[in-house]
Amino acid sequence: MSFHQKPNIVIDTIHLLVTDMERSLKFYQNILGFGLLKRNQREALLTVDGHKGLITLETSEQVLPRQPRRTGLYHFALLLPDRQALAQMLLHLLKVHYPLEGASDHLVSEALYLSDPDGNGIEIYADRPSETWEWQNGQVSMLTKALDAEDLLEESGGTGLTELPSNTLMGHIHLHVSDLQAAERFYCDGLGFRIVSRYGHQALFISTGGYHHHIGLNVWNGVGAPAPDKNSVGLKWMTLKYPDEGARLHAVEQLQQMGVGIEEREGDIWTQDPSGTQIKLMV
Repeated sequence: MSFHQKPNIVIDTIHLLVTDMERSLKFYQNILGFGLLKRNQREALLTVDGHKGLITLETSEQVLPRQPRRTGLYHFALLLPDRQALAQMLLHLLKVHYPLEGASDHLVSEALYLSDPDGNGIEIYADRPSETWEWQNGQVSMLTKALDAEDLLEESGGTGLTELPSNTLMGHIHLHVSDLQAAERFYCDGLGFRIVSRYGHQALFISTGGYHHHIGLNVWNGVGAPAPDKNSVGLKWMTLKYPDEGARLHAVEQLQQMGVGIEEREGDIWTQDPSGTQIKLMV
């Protein structure tokens, strides 16, 4: 969890558009185990600790179903505190018969993959100890191989996870982008991340502080893929948290020197990546 503290730059919160609030709340509360911090007719704020919001859900009559082959959210990733919690989550999902879309061993972590009722991709994972991660020439070794589910389930103690642990974090986010080089320039030269893994011309994984990745970027929906309509299901915005005001201002200056637009709204600083993803920069 130290990789998600100062002095690193981390994904703090996300804001999702959904088509049916009641259906979404049943999923996020009953299936994933979030708590509800507050809600109104249009928005609901989800929490794991009862104090801080982690995900905002928003809906309206104008929200469109998820559009295929667009930029934006590939998945957001919830980082559980340990392997036992992941085992208990897997047992819970199996008990409630919620469909899994994948279960992978990435060497640095073990992960479960599923989607919410609107098709927003979700990864739930636990990291392996960082001292076991293998690095070569500044690149971390990550693979995708089948998860040993039987071995993992032995850690569960026969108990399913019905509430997310209070120290669950937004571990990382993975985005579809239209141009990998433009995304690399924006996120690395502008926002201050560095590349820790490169998958040819298809994907980049970037982080700060030597984490295996805080952000994944890929062109799997096609080079030049268009941005989704602003009112379609998916990621409306994400929040990046900087360790201090100086670090945030440095990122703003870097972006401005690159010609990237910066906007202040009610004291918040906003920008947009080259593929149309809205980002709030905070401290």
